Order: sequence, then structure tokens, then C-alpha cells
Amino acid sequence: MTETGPADSPGAPRQEPRRFGLGRRVLFRAIEETARLLGGRAFYRAAYLAAGRFRERVERVAVPDLPTGLEGFRVAQLSDLHAGSFLGSGDLAAVVDAVNAREPDLVCLTGDLITRRWSEALLLLEDLRRLRPRHGALAVFGNHDYHDRAEGRIVEAFAEHGIRFLRNDSRRVDTGDGALTVVGLEDLEEGKVVDVEAARAGLRAGDVELVLCHNPLGAPSLARPGCCAVLSGHTHGHQVDLPGIRNIAPTHPGDRVDLGETACITSRGLGAVGIPIRVASQAEVVWLELTRSAG
Repeated sequence: MTETGPADSPGAPRQEPRRFGLGRRVLFRAIEETARLLGGRAFYRAAYLAAGRFRERVERVAVPDLPTGLEGFRVAQLSDLHAGSFLGSGDLAAVVDAVNAREPDLVCLTGDLITRRWSEALLLLEDLRRLRPRHGALAVFGNHDYHDRAEGRIVEAFAEHGIRFLRNDSRRVDTGDGALTVVGLEDLEEGKVVDVEAARAGLRAGDVELVLCHNPLGAPSLARPGCCAVLSGHTHGHQVDLPGIRNIAPTHPGDRVDLGETACITSRGLGAVGIPIRVASQAEVVWLELTRSAG
């Protein structure tokens, strides 16, 4: 049974885990396994992850009094990779090449690295270790990543390749003339504790804040002056965005919702679950670019 104990911080965003009945879970698993045996992984790579098949969405965020050192700062967001039946070693090669070509300052992974087993995360390292961001790569967990309750193993494996997980924690990126503090939260559904206060403890006066929170339903409670953006995933943009079918997936609030000074940006992700198909929801890399507010 999954433990989802109460958050330590008053007012911390939470959401009850989504649960399907046993019959529906068995049906979904059977469909996924059939698609895998029919070559679903090769199809998905060619149809959605090959060069020119995925979208690079640019979201520019204007920040009041942005320090000079952060002007034009670029963050590449990769979300919902879902290694497993439809994505494995080498399948993100074109994505990584595209990200490196734009020379990101920072790469952020916003959860759901795996589909069913913790060891699936290891399949991603062949590609992800080739990323070359100036200030490193940071990650948070999504709801799928707590399968087997082996998050510590994933943290250790990724740390060997320079990818750091933020678990109710933060990392300060100092450019010499301005600093960006990236705040990362445990998943709202499956994390044992979501502690916003602890995650934000590393913020200093004058820092620009960026929050990584896998589930976008937490974004409204995290938005505040000084926080330039909340980066989320989880929804796949419905993955199959058709009437009647889209409701199977988590609610997609929109690609971007501006709440005061905070842009709540939700990626449609790169991977897939259930079936290796996307309809009206292109796989994507999201680029966050910081600019100085005209005001």
C-alpha cells in the first residue's frame, strides 16, 4: 500500500492519488503489453521522438527587475519520459541533440522517468548523460517514480552522471550578477511528505525563484511574487486529446497559465503510457527563457 502521509508544511499543496479499479488496471496492462509485443517502442521512437517529430515550445517569462546575469537565461524542461515499454536506451538521442544545439543554461526533468519499475530509469542514462547544460541538470520525481519505493537508487544512479534530484530542496544557480534558486517538490500524489517551507529555505533576498512540481494542480498555491515560473508535467496534454478519451488522463490546465508574476507552465511530455500513440498532443521539449519586464 502506498504511504501518502500528511505534508509537514501548513498549506502545502496536496492531491489524493488517482486510483483505477482492478479490472481497468488489468485491461490497461494487457493493452500496453500487446502494443509492446507488436513493436510499439520502435513505432513511438520513429513517430514522435525522431528529429523533426517533436516540438520545441518556447515560453518567455518577463521578470520585474531581472538581474543582468539572468537576462536570456534558458531552461530546457524534459518531462514524463516514461522509460519502459515504449521508450528505452537511445530513444531520446534526437531530443538530447536538439537540446544541446540550443546550449541551455539549465536542464530540468519534471518527473515520471519510469512507467512501472525503478530500474527503467537506468535506461535513460545513455541519452541523458550526454546533456551539456552550463549550470547542470536538476530533477524531481513524478507519481510513477515511486514504484518499488526505490527512489534512493534512482537518485544515486543519476548523481553519478551529474543529475541532481530536489526532494523538498533547492539549488541556487549564481551567475555572478544575479541568482536563480530552483525549488523542487516531492510528488503531490505519491510523495510521503511535501514540504514547501523546507524546499524554499535556501532562497535569499533578491533571488529569482523557479519551482519544479510534477503535478500542475499544485501550481496555483505555489505562485507568488518573486517566483517566475512553476514547471510541471503529468498530464501528457491528455496524450490522446479526443472527446471521451481525454478524460482518462489527468486534467490538463493548459500549456501556460499566468498567475500574477508567476507563469504556470505544463509540458505535454515526451513519453507515453498505455499505448504508443499521441493524438493532438505532440511530444515536446519546453524552453523557459527569462527576460526583463518592460515595467
